[in-house]
Amino acid sequence: MKHATRAKLVWGTSLIALTFCACTGTDTETLSDTVSDKSSATTIDAKPKVADPISETLAGTAPALNTERTPGYSATRNAYFGDTHIHTKNSFDAYIFNVRSTPDDVYRFAKGETIRHPSGYNIKLGSQPLDFVAATDHGAYMGVLPAMDTKGHPLNDLEMSKAMFSTDPAAIVAAFGKIGGSVRSGVPFPEIYDRDLIDRTWQSAIDAADRHYEPGKLTTFSAYEYTAVSERDSSGQTFAGGNLHRNVFFKDKAPNRLFSTLDSINPEDLWTWMDNQRAQGLDSISVPHNSNVSDGDMFKMTDYKGKALTAVLNAKRLRNEPIVEMSQVKGTSETHPALSPNDEYADFEIYEKLLSSNVTSKITGSYIREALANGFELERQTGTNPYKFGLIAASDSHVAGGAFDEDEYWSKVGIVDGTAEARGSVPPKGAKSWDGIERDENAENWFTRWGASGLAGVWAEENTRESIFSGMRRKETFATSGPRIQVRFFGSYDFDESLLSAGDMITQAYARGVPMGGDLVASDRAPSFLVWAMRDPRNAPLDRVQIVKVWHDGTDAKERVYDTVCSDGRKPDPKTRRCTDNGASVDLSDCSLSKHSGAPELSTVWQDPDFDKTQSAAYYVRVLENPTCRWSTWDALKAGAERHPDLQPTLKERAWTSPIWYSAE
Repeated sequence: MKHATRAKLVWGTSLIALTFCACTGTDTETLSDTVSDKSSATTIDAKPKVADPISETLAGTAPALNTERTPGYSATRNAYFGDTHIHTKNSFDAYIFNVRSTPDDVYRFAKGETIRHPSGYNIKLGSQPLDFVAATDHGAYMGVLPAMDTKGHPLNDLEMSKAMFSTDPAAIVAAFGKIGGSVRSGVPFPEIYDRDLIDRTWQSAIDAADRHYEPGKLTTFSAYEYTAVSERDSSGQTFAGGNLHRNVFFKDKAPNRLFSTLDSINPEDLWTWMDNQRAQGLDSISVPHNSNVSDGDMFKMTDYKGKALTAVLNAKRLRNEPIVEMSQVKGTSETHPALSPNDEYADFEIYEKLLSSNVTSKITGSYIREALANGFELERQTGTNPYKFGLIAASDSHVAGGAFDEDEYWSKVGIVDGTAEARGSVPPKGAKSWDGIERDENAENWFTRWGASGLAGVWAEENTRESIFSGMRRKETFATSGPRIQVRFFGSYDFDESLLSAGDMITQAYARGVPMGGDLVASDRAPSFLVWAMRDPRNAPLDRVQIVKVWHDGTDAKERVYDTVCSDGRKPDPKTRRCTDNGASVDLSDCSLSKHSGAPELSTVWQDPDFDKTQSAAYYVRVLENPTCRWSTWDALKAGAERHPDLQPTLKERAWTSPIWYSAE
């Protein structure tokens, strides 16, 4: 086949590829530190214990202290699934693409109700309702674009508003570029910086979260996105830069005024603000996302300004960012084939383009696995590990509802990627073949590379703000690429295989070990790990469960991947540490799955065969399903068209747990 690449951009999608001004703004004055650093994980030596908590609330290791339990309460904790990253019309980059959904729509969608996509069709969860959710509109200029487009509002009379909503593509791009440039530079654009309007919009978001909160049924959090971007070069003339975005959500009560990049573009100032809010009783968590396109800046080995990291700053980061986003529509941040050449599953939904750009992100400093290893080196240098974080996933939907299912995918942005043709998974204008087709550059570089992901998993006693937030704080969390795979992970010096047949397996695991997010102290014995995973009955059976071990040898980040238990009676080869393929396949003519392979549930007790008592290490679990059709294959199948020749037709959905850390000191 012969293919031509079309360089011309249609005006709608070109808004994503704007060249914004990236002039450096002046950071706000550094605020005083008000909360000392203490670990919030669980530690085990002879007996489990809480490791030096800030307070019971901040540590989150004890069961939630509600006096009235909700239905389904369990002392051994339930798996709850949710989405902590969703946008509505109040985000400037959603409204411009015809999104008119509100925070109320986010919560309606989470409850299983039908909402409207900007492209004119209905969207709805394919499975049961979510357990928890947060609308996270950009804090910068929150609610400003809807006001600019509302007749009678003072902002509607501005020349900038007339240009923004005109029919002239060049005028729209220029007007929208001013907002984007302001968000990235941190310098407010005076004409539209209506702080009272932003405050009112934020309060309405808080009210919506409170209104839809139903303890025991749906937990909602007041939240927003802090939208920082690092510059690729010093010219200030390009938008291409590293994604340093964070989603900030509050345990219960939220402040009247949020902290955005228009207050400071330095995330370290965000953490100081969060510390000050916490000192006033308003606890919050900041969740970094899309480190995969951070241009190496999310997990670098220096501070924001390139100076040496300190124990105080590391502790501040760890206190405010106990979890990070592993996967979402704009790619997976676990690792990259260049970083993990011996991991055959390292190429899962890799997305590498910097935001609104065709520039490829730097790899080193952008991925979670490497950061977990580098954290040990930073701990050696400073005494504190800033990259001792747990894992979740989310959607980053800009249409109020995440597309988690491969077979029912509506992408992310709005009208520019809301159809199969627009997102480039089928040939344009009804063509059935890609032969001779000129491809849209935006679809080739962005939309086709995005994925149907992801969901956050939290182990918590009950479905309440207090319990789920505490689960996140103690890092007893896991991430999935979309399916509702459940996975447990415990570490101990007192586990053996008899635990697998115990009727009170989980009770014993908590009593004798630590869960994901916990710590194991130094020992002469190799730790044992209990792993249990259960499939999503709506998805493919499980293929295997792996444990990924990471450490730092003082020079480089190191890693090793072990198959710990595999389906169909397969055993890992002692030399390769891998099981053979189970033969599962997909019929690409109808996306049906092969039968008689895979497992509904897998569990084992595993001990590290390469344990070195002198080497600190982190261990996390990766669960792999049998292969299924990717969303782009489903799009082509539904359209009766040829599959995109450059896209993988299938994928192996997966889940990842937060790590358990072994400390050699």
